[in-house]
Amino acid sequence: MTVVALMWEARAVQDRGAELLEWASAQELAREPLRRETFRAGGDRVLVITWWEAPDAGAELPELPEPAADLITRPVHRWRFESLG
Repeated sequence: MTVVALMWEARAVQDRGAELLEWASAQELAREPLRRETFRAGGDRVLVITWWEAPDAGAELPELPEPAADLITRPVHRWRFESLG
């Protein structure tokens, strides 16, 4: 088994960062990750990182969906990292 971190980052429409943060925090995943953290940054950006135990880095894992198009300025950015210990 390996630990995989999924990063999800979105940028809200100007002055709607709090709404995007609330939306992201309320999203439930199909199962519980090992760990989940939510961050905010300037420019009305929200970042969610989830950690998963998986058979390999390419395993299918639950991910946060795209928010409504009128809440974000661009498509969500997603990254996947494998823990090296």
